[in-house]
Order: sequence, then structure tokens, then C-alpha cells
Amino acid sequence: MFWKKKNQPPNIFTVAIGGAAGDGVREAGTNLGQFLTKLGFEVFVSFDYPSLIRGGHNFSRISFSKEKIYNDYSKIDVLIALNDETMHLHKNDLNAEAVVFSDKFDAEDLKMFGQNAVLLPMVKTAEESNAPAITRTSVALGAVCYLLDLPFDEMDQILRRVFKEKGYEINITLAEKGYKYLEKLGFRHSRRMEHGGDKGKELADGNTAFAKGLLAAGLDFYIGYPMTPSTSILHYLAKNQSRRPEGSGLSDGVRHSSESSDRPQASEKEKTFKVIHPENEISVINMALGAAYAGKRTAIGTAGGGFALMQEAFALAGMSETPIAIAVSQRQAPATGSPTHTSQGDLKWIINSGHGEFPRIVIAPGDPEEAFKAGADALNLTWKYQMPAIVLLDKHLSENSSTVIFNSNEITVERGKIDEKINSEYKRYQITEDGVSPMAYPGTPDAVIKVTSYEHSEEGISTEDPKMVKAMGDKRFSKLKQLEKDFSKYETVKFYGDPKSKNIVVFWGSTKGAVLEAAKYLKNQPKFLQILWMSPFDTEKVAENLKNAKKVIIVENNRSGQLASIIREKTGINIENKILKYDSLPFDVVELAKQLNEIL
Repeated sequence: MFWKKKNQPPNIFTVAIGGAAGDGVREAGTNLGQFLTKLGFEVFVSFDYPSLIRGGHNFSRISFSKEKIYNDYSKIDVLIALNDETMHLHKNDLNAEAVVFSDKFDAEDLKMFGQNAVLLPMVKTAEESNAPAITRTSVALGAVCYLLDLPFDEMDQILRRVFKEKGYEINITLAEKGYKYLEKLGFRHSRRMEHGGDKGKELADGNTAFAKGLLAAGLDFYIGYPMTPSTSILHYLAKNQSRRPEGSGLSDGVRHSSESSDRPQASEKEKTFKVIHPENEISVINMALGAAYAGKRTAIGTAGGGFALMQEAFALAGMSETPIAIAVSQRQAPATGSPTHTSQGDLKWIINSGHGEFPRIVIAPGDPEEAFKAGADALNLTWKYQMPAIVLLDKHLSENSSTVIFNSNEITVERGKIDEKINSEYKRYQITEDGVSPMAYPGTPDAVIKVTSYEHSEEGISTEDPKMVKAMGDKRFSKLKQLEKDFSKYETVKFYGDPKSKNIVVFWGSTKGAVLEAAKYLKNQPKFLQILWMSPFDTEKVAENLKNAKKVIIVENNRSGQLASIIREKTGINIENKILKYDSLPFDVVELAKQLNEIL
């Protein structure tokens, strides 16, 4: 009846928690993930939910191992069912010997799950403790702690940190009751997970990582309107705007890099930042451009539909050469689409966004650590080169969590060409060798600061003179030549697997997790090529690695193979072997491994 473990390492374990919206499914999954991370496990936590405020099926899946794990697994070892629907929806996802926790089982359930059905009185325990129904998940966490022979005192510390003074006592009481209830039954799982290992990591999702990257690079303003799946960037920064979170990179002794040699070290005032929630996405980007014009390092975040509303102002950023860093998190299908599920369908649109021709930077990280670096790089690069920078995320990366280490010490704050000693002859759009003009802010003594949406002269005066129109177009695009010279300073692409293999698997974005986890089950190890920088594109490095390959396979979460199309455009190399998925769900590790093995 249950799926038998085939080609799956015995050291990977998956717990799933399912219920309706409002049952605390996400919080319970995150708490369990944090607990396992504290114990030294490598953890991946995913969260799936419909576009509903109440009701619908929500589930969190927590896969963990002592070794590095890049993605969660769809097959479950422990199922915590907060309602009947969860048992029925996931009955075919259970591994052999999977344990099912539920408040009640009918005769059919008992026949199906047999001795692995464990009646756990979550609702009753919460009621007897005069606790809200949502807290019953803590009973299950305590039971899991006993089931897997994990130290309960560590659970106590996690709950204390999560709930602080509010709710801690009742949640730890319920967790302890769940632990003791299972202890009384004497029920242990047949497979114990040895814990230990690197305890210096934290659990973070892609949105939080991106936000921390912004802070490490000296964020002054974040402006956002909530739109799934980018909303938690706004929430995280709003929650922390009164203080820089630990690990943000802007502690005492922050390092700065600037064209202006006499710029002072950051003051305490500079280390604060503001978060603004305007009335819509059009206001978001226009407010951000205004703040950047005034000299504030500003970032915004949205999803595809929100970014669509920003296109005119995004083009204004390109024309006016105003620095702005933008997170765009993809979701499935056009219009409203499937708003709480994942996709990689916006790539070609993003690298060509805005009307008219102008350069932009587009970075597509594949995991939270890369999202952290991309957030910092985007904020630094947009100020260094005075062109808009986009970090392209997706739901799978934005809202799912994994164990990470953020190295803020590697981040410097690059201020760019800030001209603080200017005179009345100041030219905002001065044509320079590298295309980047000295920038000054309104209020600078003796300076008239102009920006414009019109084509303009070096002074910022509107012009329709064909020679100047061409000269300014060349000026803006000349920045790309300098940026391409700087490729060596950044990881525009990454490599994994067998470096000598003639078979290459190409991927980008959040498919990284499934691809690298699937690599554990491949009969013949290929070389893996991850592309992070989409614009400007590292054509030379990509072409060099693909031109002599025997077989190239590309893995994408879209229908049309958008990265494959870009590679063909940039290098002339056509990739025929495509593994594409566009049903709004991320790749399943075992299924992807099967497809790769068939082609390889």
C-alpha cells in the first residue's frame, strides 16, 4: 500500500503537518525546522497553501538529515494530521512504516494505517489546558520529539525563543504533555535520526535572506505593497526597522567602499532604516525613485503582477539612471494565475522589462544563501553603476526555508560615484569613460540637481538632437562593458558534479535544490552548470562549457524553456533535452532523478 523507499538514502527523514488555514500549520513546521536546525541537522522546510484566507488544505513538509539536504521530499515518514482531509490527501505519500498522528481514526483509517496509526489527543489536551485550538500543534511537536528520540530540553529553548513571554508557558506545557503521552505509550519510531553536526547555522527562507542581504549592504529605505510571494520581505523588514537584526552586516566597524575618499564611516543614524507601505505598487516604485534621488539606498519588492504595474517607472529608472534594487518573486501563470504556487515563467519578461532600450542587472539566486548575496550585490551594483537591479526569486525560494550561514563580513557597502564637492558646472549625466556619471543629491551646496524622463544633455536638459540622443544611449550601455570586466568578482555561474564529464545539466533559480538533491541518485554523475546572472549574461563562460558537451540537459519550471532560449540567443547553442514542469509545483526529487537518468 505504501511507497517503498527506493534509491533514497536512509539518513533522510520527512515530517509533514497538514490542516486548514488558521490551524498554525506553517508556524508548527517552522518551529520544528528551527528545533532540528538547533540540534545540528541540515533541514529543508516547505509550505503549501491555497489562495484562501480560511479553509483549504495547508501543509508543511520538513525533510532533514545529518548531511547536506537541498530540497524536501514528497514521501513522508511522519504525518501530523490536524483534520481528516490531511490523512486522505496524503495517504499515498507515506513511506513504509510511516507513522500517522491524528485526534481520531475511523475503521477505514485504522485498516489503512494499521499499527502505525497513533491516536494523539491534540484537541483534547489543548481544551483541558484552556488553550486556543491553534496551540494543539505543540502537542504534536512534543510527540515527534519523543518518537524520534530527540532531546526535549532543546525544544524548550526553541519555544521560549519563538513565543518569548507571550504564549511560551502554554506551548511548552502542551509540548511536554505530547512528549509524555507518547512516552507512556512507549512508542518509538523504528528508525532513529542521529543528531549533531554543525550547530552554527540558522533556518531562513529566500525572502528573509534577501532582506538580510539588503541590510548588510546598507539599506536606508524599503518600500513595498504586499503581494504573494514577496510579502514576507515587507513583514520582516517592518518588524526589524527599529534595529538592525544580528547578522545584518551593519554592526560597529562596517566596511565601506566609495569613489569618494573622504566619506566618513557610517554613523549610528545611517545604520537605521525605514519601511513604508504605500497604497499600491505604482506608488511603491515612484516613492522609491524619489528616495534614491534624495540619496537614500532604496529597495522594493513585489510579484509579477505588481511589477507589471511598475513598468513605466522602471523605464524612468533606466532613463534617469536612478539606483533602485528590486525583488520580483514569480508565481504560476499570467494575470492572477495560481498566486500561491511557484513558477519560473517570468525570466524573459524580466530581462526585457520596461519600454525602450536600457541596461539592467538581473540576478537569479537558487537558495537562501545566494538570495542573501544577491540582495547585497543588487543594492551595491545599482549604486555603483546607476542602473536598476532586479533579484528574480520565485515562490519555492521565497517562502521555503533551509539551513544556512550568512557571512555578512564578506559584504562591503559600495556607495558609488558620489560627488560631494561640486560647483555650478555640475553635470548629472556627464559622459565618462565607464559611462557612470558623478552623482550628487538635492541640498548639495552650489549644485542644481536634475533628473528627467526625457532624453537629455549632460546637464539634464531635455533634447531631441539625434547626435545627443545616440550619445546618451551609448553612454548608458557603455556601463555594461565595465560591468562585464567585473564578472570575475562575482559568481555569475556555478559548477557542481563531475568537472570532467561531457554531459552537462543546466539549471537556474530554485530548481537548484531539486537538481542537486536528485544528483544523489544518478547512475552517472554529469557536470552541473547553474546560471545566476541573467543580465548581463556571461556568454563567454556559458559557451565555453557547453560547446564541446556530448549531451546537454536543461531543467526549468516553465513551459517554454526560457533559459534555453536565452542560451541559444547568446551562444548559438541549441539545447534539445529539456525537462520542463509548469503545473505550479516545484520538481519532485525522485521523479527528477528518474527523468535525468533516462536521458543520461
